[in-house]
Amino acid sequence: MIEVSGLTKTFSGSPVVNDLSFQIDMGEIVGFLGPNGAGKTTTLRILTGYLPPTTGQVLIAGFDVTKYPTEVRRRIGYLPERIPLYEEMKVRGYLRFVAEMKGVERRRRSDEVERVTRWSGASEVSDRLIKRLSHGFRQRVGLAQAMIGDPDVILLDEPTSGLDPEQAAGFRDRIQSLRGNKTVLLSTHVLSEASQICDRVMIMNRGKLVVVDTPANLDRNFGGSSIVSITVKEGSESELLAGLRALSGVGSVEEIKSSGGERTYRIMCDSGIDPRSGIVRAISVSGAELMELRRESLSLEEIFLELTSDRKDRGED
Repeated sequence: MIEVSGLTKTFSGSPVVNDLSFQIDMGEIVGFLGPNGAGKTTTLRILTGYLPPTTGQVLIAGFDVTKYPTEVRRRIGYLPERIPLYEEMKVRGYLRFVAEMKGVERRRRSDEVERVTRWSGASEVSDRLIKRLSHGFRQRVGLAQAMIGDPDVILLDEPTSGLDPEQAAGFRDRIQSLRGNKTVLLSTHVLSEASQICDRVMIMNRGKLVVVDTPANLDRNFGGSSIVSITVKEGSESELLAGLRALSGVGSVEEIKSSGGERTYRIMCDSGIDPRSGIVRAISVSGAELMELRRESLSLEEIFLELTSDRKDRGED
C-alpha cells in the first residue's frame, strides 16, 4: 500500500530526508521512530502530498503522490501532530465539513460522522464547540476526521502526545483495532507504545533509515546482548574487575554506584553468552561478597539510543 523508493528532501541544499526506501503492506501497523529532527514529520508530509519530494518516488495504493495527488488523498487519512481544527465550529459540523471536502456523498455524511465519532470516542462531545474541548477530546476529533471516508492508509504523527495514560491506552486500542484492515504508519516518541502495537518499526536518524524490523527481532538482534548487574561489598576491586573483564563473552564492566561499602557494576555480555557462573567465581576469587545479581535484556529504549547515539557523539541536540 505504501512504497517509497530513493526519497530525498532537501531544504536550502541540506537533506532532511536522505535516500529513503521502504514498503508497508496492507493491514500492517508500522512504527516510525527517531529523535527530533530525524525527518519523520517531513516524510509523512511528503506521503500526504503536502510537500513535494526533491527526488525519489512515493506510491500510495499504486498512485504516485506527485502525479495523482487527488487519488492519493482519497485513500489516506492523516492526523498531524498539530491538528488544524476550526475552533469556532461544533464537532459534528466540523466533521460534516471534512466529509464534504473528502467527497463523501451527501446522503451518507450523517451516517459517516456518526460512525467515526462513535469509533473515536468523540460522540459525547459531538455537539460542543471545538474550542471548549480538552486536549484529549481534540485528539479524538482529529482521529475521527482522519477516518472519514474509510481510507485504506492511515498516517498518524505523534497521536498520543500530551495524553494521560488512560487516554493513551484508549488510542492504542483503537489503532490496534485497525490491524489487518488498514495500513497504518505511526510516528511516535513512546518506544514502549511501538513495541506494544506495531508489527514492525522503522528507526530513522539524520534523514536515513537505521533499521527496519519487528520489535521481537530488534530485541533478538540488537538487544540480544544482555546486561548483568551485580552488587558486591568488600574484596579487592582491582582483582574483581580484572577477573570480570577476562571472562569470555563480557564486553564491558562499568561501576554505576558505590554507597555504604557496596559497589554496583553493570556488565555488558555478548549475545548467546551466559557468564553468570563465571561472574560468581570472579567475585569469590576477589574475596568480595555477592549481595545481588540480576540479568536483563536491552529495552527498546536502549536499542533506540544505541542506534541513534551518533547524534550525541557529535554534540547535537
